[in-house]
Amino acid sequence: MPLKRECLVLLVLSWVSSLRAQDENRVLFSLGIFQNVSVPVNGTVQAVVSRIPADVSFLTMQFHTHHHNVTLSYTQIPLYGFSVTAADVGLLSNLTLNQTTVSWFLKTPDGSSAAGIGVILPYTSTDPVPGACNQEFPLEIDPNIYLQYNLFETMITFAPANIGYKREETPPACDVDVSSSTRWRLVYEVYQYFLPEGDLSEQSLISSLKRVANVQNVQDNGRKVVSLTSHDRTQFSFSSLPGQGVIFSVIVRDPVLNTSASYIPVHTYACSFNSTLDGCSDLELFCMGFGFTAFVFFVVITITTPLEYNIRLALTALVGVVGGVVMLMSWWRFGSVVACVLVVGLILGFHISSIVFFTPLGDFPIFHDDVVFWVVFACIMMFVPLFFIRWPREGNIIACGLVGAYTVVLAVNAYTYTSLSYITLDVLKRLLNHNFSRAFISVPLQDIDFILITVWVVLGISGIVVQLYREKSRPFFPPSPYVLWKQERERRKTNVLDPSHHKPSLSAQILGRIRQLTQRTEPAGETTPLLF
Repeated sequence: MPLKRECLVLLVLSWVSSLRAQDENRVLFSLGIFQNVSVPVNGTVQAVVSRIPADVSFLTMQFHTHHHNVTLSYTQIPLYGFSVTAADVGLLSNLTLNQTTVSWFLKTPDGSSAAGIGVILPYTSTDPVPGACNQEFPLEIDPNIYLQYNLFETMITFAPANIGYKREETPPACDVDVSSSTRWRLVYEVYQYFLPEGDLSEQSLISSLKRVANVQNVQDNGRKVVSLTSHDRTQFSFSSLPGQGVIFSVIVRDPVLNTSASYIPVHTYACSFNSTLDGCSDLELFCMGFGFTAFVFFVVITITTPLEYNIRLALTALVGVVGGVVMLMSWWRFGSVVACVLVVGLILGFHISSIVFFTPLGDFPIFHDDVVFWVVFACIMMFVPLFFIRWPREGNIIACGLVGAYTVVLAVNAYTYTSLSYITLDVLKRLLNHNFSRAFISVPLQDIDFILITVWVVLGISGIVVQLYREKSRPFFPPSPYVLWKQERERRKTNVLDPSHHKPSLSAQILGRIRQLTQRTEPAGETTPLLF
């Protein structure tokens, strides 16, 4: 009897522990309320929502992690076409007539643990259905935004939506008709939400995702980038900002019923937390550094050779030094004012043109055309040196003030993130990547940027004012030292009253000194004078 009782107790404890384990891997959600979820090692979590109101026609379940991939599935064992894997995942579930409970399943593709937040949003039969006219991705209805990035651009893609329908009602056809009674009346809005600059923390991401999870929050907190109709492509490119967190959201609207729905938000830092090549903790950003020659050389070798980035950077630095020496010697030896003004003016024009297109003007649709962009950019760039041909000293001083102050901004960027580094970097990206022209180049301006803009302006103006005051009584452009030396030498040759005229030349003095040190003095014999 005692043995049977112990066995019975063990069976009961085993059954209770099994139920407890199931409860631990089962998370109950409430509609519209964020829930923290932890996926255990080699485990599966069931996400459940119940008490769904009768007027709800479909639900979207979204789950977000900082950088770990998770799989969200309709079934406990993920199947192709019934699951999605990413750091930002979502599924849409149409409801049957009397359905009040829905469940989904979460796990990691590699069996590791992961933690994140999820939320379930309800929609009625009048709301458009995100991704219901999907013809590209595996899911039948796909409300996800798919994101890819490289050094130059970040691309998002999403599937078209359909107009709403009631529970168990046949969905309207997607491509049979293009009238106003079909999905072709729907419009889309793409939004950006920038995280605090340089903040790669998970807490910052979670709090930011909560601010853009649904339609109302996206409208209140996001920045609308573009609106499009159902006839436009559902694919967009943005300038990559390595180390800068950004969340992309898409809202689909039904202008006839005045309703809307949100796709699953997706985030990126344009860098990897797992890779050493483009790691978020060790970002490399190109700085013009050595000016005109280095910039041109970097562009040329990047386009024409497959060399690694570090090798290109080293060669660029070397050629930049050579270019600087050549430019300096051209002035020292020949006194070429035009060459100096041309190079300095082009650098100044490049910066001014880059600043112009860094403003919202750069996102105008007309400038997405490469021909238009480069013609306008080159015109602005070329106008500056032509303008300062008449005033070379002032042009050189303004260039030194503006560009020199900007190098301070770039130096600060090496230690803390700032969007101002993309003033010139976006132009370099467009020059090296032919597909970058379609990218939206808007970047966030936050507190550190406004501080650095102030520093830039103060340093630039103060440097220009000080140099103009110091140089006001001097020649309009420093004369060539070599020309001055030749003039002084000719003057000494012809002016016999100049004491230096009677002195041997420097070369004669050196040769004379060498002779004194190397030639042996012969004895002259008896030196005592003879007495007669």
